[in-house]
Amino acid sequence: MTNVKLAVIFYSMGGTNVQLAKWAAEAAEEAGAEVKIFKVQELAPQSVVEGNEGWKRTTEATKDIPVVTSADIEWADAIIFSVPTRFGNMPSQMKQFLDMQGGLWASGKTVNKVVSAMSSAQNPHGGQEATILSLYTSMMHWGAIIAAPGYTDPALFAAGGNPYGTSVTVGEDGKMKDDVQAAVKHQAKRTVQVAEWVKKGQQ
Repeated sequence: MTNVKLAVIFYSMGGTNVQLAKWAAEAAEEAGAEVKIFKVQELAPQSVVEGNEGWKRTTEATKDIPVVTSADIEWADAIIFSVPTRFGNMPSQMKQFLDMQGGLWASGKTVNKVVSAMSSAQNPHGGQEATILSLYTSMMHWGAIIAAPGYTDPALFAAGGNPYGTSVTVGEDGKMKDDVQAAVKHQAKRTVQVAEWVKKGQQ
């Protein structure tokens, strides 16, 4: 059987979701997947980005990571999303990308994609779970198969116990307050495993 093709798609202002995406990609490669990392298109004015040092740094650090396209969704067997919360929802940058996939959806090319999501916020109850669920709502419309981590590994408890997807609290200094690397890696490997089952079942 050919390897699972995994797209890891993120949006990040301060760098947290870049790191989560990279950990997920590492683990998926360890699990034998063919992995590509993508960012979504930035919608904020350049002047606003330039006026925020952390945002500017993240933009510079991710300048070589390609912007995701519909062709990348079509290519992937599985997708892991990593996004910060915006008032309990996914950021508008990610939402716009999903909203632009009507053509793929209408042609049935989003059906049976295996998906999973991760999130971050500045407070422990700052909307991480709602953000992941907002993304999963779109995935249900896609006909995708959601591979939530649940409580399938002790690493999930150590990371705060979010069954919908790994989430992390980020301090005002921009640093993660929790050690979630193991949880992210477990979630990525689980997503690849479920995608393998689905891919094998379709052959």
